[in-house]
Amino acid sequence: MSKIVVVSGNPRPGSRTSVLAVAVGEALAGRAGAPAPTVIEVGELGTGLLTPGDEPTAAAVAALREADVLVIATPTYKGSYTGVLKVLLDQLPAQALAGKRAVPVVTAGIAPQAAAAEALLRQLLTELGADVQAGLPVVEADLPETKAVADRYAETF
Repeated sequence: MSKIVVVSGNPRPGSRTSVLAVAVGEALAGRAGAPAPTVIEVGELGTGLLTPGDEPTAAAVAALREADVLVIATPTYKGSYTGVLKVLLDQLPAQALAGKRAVPVVTAGIAPQAAAAEALLRQLLTELGADVQAGLPVVEADLPETKAVADRYAETF
């Protein structure tokens, strides 16, 4: 059975990006007969992201390393992924995600922004060794239909 870990890189826990990411993780788990995904809200880690030895941050990094499938989500900030997501992922050594399937999920106001940020997140996940699957760039106008968007994506996974 696949262990799925969802990472919401929004600085605000419970954001629309987070809701979408969890829906994607749950849809993937449902199709695979896997347990409910583990969810990491990077915004909840706060200053611990920058504190050596911080236990919640260490647990988040351990969960990333133990996952089979990662759903890594971020809103588009300044044309890219969020800084808090980058700080978390920077704690992984080179090739730490080798052998793991990763899904980049990006939300933005308009499609070109979402696609551009998804490409940058894809590059970061590839650098960490992940087998990056087709991404899911989503415009804010489609967020009211989060479950349908997630279910459609899971059908292609």
